[in-house]
Amino acid sequence: MGPRSVASSSAIPLHFDGMRIGLLGGSFNPPHAAHRAISLYALKRLQLDRVWWLISPANPLKDARALRDLGERAAAARAMASDPRIDVSCLEAVIGTRYTIDTITYLRRRCANVRFVWIMGADNLEQFHRWENWQRIAAEVPIAVIDRPPHSFRALAAPAAQALARWRLPEVGANRLTAQRPPAWVFLTGMKSRLSSTGLRNRDGTWKGGA
Repeated sequence: MGPRSVASSSAIPLHFDGMRIGLLGGSFNPPHAAHRAISLYALKRLQLDRVWWLISPANPLKDARALRDLGERAAAARAMASDPRIDVSCLEAVIGTRYTIDTITYLRRRCANVRFVWIMGADNLEQFHRWENWQRIAAEVPIAVIDRPPHSFRALAAPAAQALARWRLPEVGANRLTAQRPPAWVFLTGMKSRLSSTGLRNRDGTWKGGA
């Protein structure tokens, strides 16, 4: 199941020139309802055509020992997504990228006429300044940050949010984000979920409610 699941999710998803596509990266260990809710919310608020879930082989900021097999995570992600506008991709494993900036650079080169937006939760904005070349990420694609309690205020006070404050769009202008020249970002409120992959894992790395 592993290799087949990865292979079926390895190619760049179907796209066309001019499409507005949100990129939601992560280990998806496990994928959960908040991933889907964030994606559907972004599709609506940002007026996107698609959201691509980019499943990382490993997260440089997390302990890889707790990771389930990539194929298992891809299969579970497809089952959780359950929407034709959400595509699951294991592209990073195929092209060998470890950092988000390298994946974004690759996609922008291969899909030059697609309008990409990077999607992240407020918990990720809180630690965004620890990401490899985070300033370059902000300079490459617009960013949509989805509010996730209890991270709201800490995220907006975090180093990256403060450094990028002058380029923050008002929330009412979220539907224009894909047309903005980066750096540009928006903080979207109104979608509250406390679900996290960490909270859905047992101490031994197995997924709660599953094997």
